[in-house]
Amino acid sequence: MSSSPQAQAASPGIVFDTLQAYQRSVALRGAIDLDLFTAIADGNKSLSAIATHIKASEKGTRILCDYLTMLGFLVKTGVKQGGEYSLTPDSAAFLNRHSPAYMGTMARFLMNPKIAGLLEDITGVIRHGGALPSEDGVLEPDNAIWVEFARSMAPMMQMPAQSIAQMFAGSKPIQVLDISAGHGLYGIAFAKLNPNASVTGLDWANVLEVAKENARKAGVSDRYSTIAGSAFAVDLGSGYDIILIPNFLHHFDVATNEKLLRKVHAALAPGGIAVTPDFIPNEDRISPPRDAMFSLQMLTTPAGDAYTFSELERMFRNAGFARNEMRELPPVGQRLVVSQK
Repeated sequence: MSSSPQAQAASPGIVFDTLQAYQRSVALRGAIDLDLFTAIADGNKSLSAIATHIKASEKGTRILCDYLTMLGFLVKTGVKQGGEYSLTPDSAAFLNRHSPAYMGTMARFLMNPKIAGLLEDITGVIRHGGALPSEDGVLEPDNAIWVEFARSMAPMMQMPAQSIAQMFAGSKPIQVLDISAGHGLYGIAFAKLNPNASVTGLDWANVLEVAKENARKAGVSDRYSTIAGSAFAVDLGSGYDIILIPNFLHHFDVATNEKLLRKVHAALAPGGIAVTPDFIPNEDRISPPRDAMFSLQMLTTPAGDAYTFSELERMFRNAGFARNEMRELPPVGQRLVVSQK
């Protein structure tokens, strides 16, 4: 009896590749730590030149460069003459330390042993449905990991922050509250674009030091104030035209989010809006991939998830918001919910 076409087409490749996928991460982390991409950008193209510049063996450098070429981070030419390596457009833009869009700092947070370790016992995490009780301290007050987040992830947030400010900042006097401000870039983008905008950043006191530093660098510190503490506990104030809730709701369960959103609704001026950029999967929960896959990362929290628009819309409506819409955020590929008081 012949096997089915589906059985004939079966291949263990996806299993093998996925079990070894961590090698992709560590290879990129190694290249970032060695500043390999910057070395190549500075004109070190040959294997010997790269190895000398990054102070590594030629064998290790060759293996790393070839691996990164296969992943799409480098281009290899002139193989018969010994080979030379160059950057792809993506690597040149985001992994060359001289580039204003450099994102190599993200490795310090995304591959932080504390963060990666939260999924080490993935079997137990899945059975529990969230972070194991011994590992759920990542959301505790003043956790230093969020200072690392604020410093390391800021480059990734510059583009969406600017895009959102271009949508809503306008030129009239406005009061903006940035909840879970972190690096502060979302609120700072409003202050930079609108000279009549006053911004308040809310976060833990140690994290707000990063936001205040970024506000000073941006030249808007005279219009940037802060509220230190938990968004669930502190007085948010009132009369805000816009309240930003960037990448925050996914850390908590529905009831906790609705509690916060009721405070947000009360803090808004009449006609004010809440703007919530987040990882928002489609209703099938498997697309788009980057948003949908984020739900696995949220197993590192006690009760968080990547919520669909219908789930978020229900939370905002239950908190008193009159109208909610989801918008795409090109070119960064993120989505946001705009909620009208």
